[in-house]
Amino acid sequence: MFWVKFISIAIMIFVLISTVKYVLRKFLKLEKVKRNPFSYNHINETHRKVDKWLRVFTALTVMILALLMINNKDFTNVYLLGVVALFGLDYAVRAFFEIKYSEYPKQAILTIAEMIMMLTAVITVFQFWIL
Repeated sequence: MFWVKFISIAIMIFVLISTVKYVLRKFLKLEKVKRNPFSYNHINETHRKVDKWLRVFTALTVMILALLMINNKDFTNVYLLGVVALFGLDYAVRAFFEIKYSEYPKQAILTIAEMIMMLTAVITVFQFWIL
């Protein structure tokens, strides 16, 4: 039953994000940028380096927070806050590099909208999971 709920929530989130991005593209007249689906899509070399260090920092932080949460269930909210902050930081870095260095700086609007929806989804799922 868990996997059915998980897959249905993931599909709903994907459909919601795709719909909002489509509407924003039409409303703001943004062209769709072709990207490889399974690549990091870095804007430039500096973005690649910053993203690499951010991913290492995120992995270490999430592992430490997970260990704290395993040892003490009271750290669940700290874990949630850490995951949300790191998730937001990743999207913020991508949006920053899109605004400053990309050929299409308006794409940052879509990145920020996606960040808000993903953070809302993560917080909602964690709140239902905790309760």
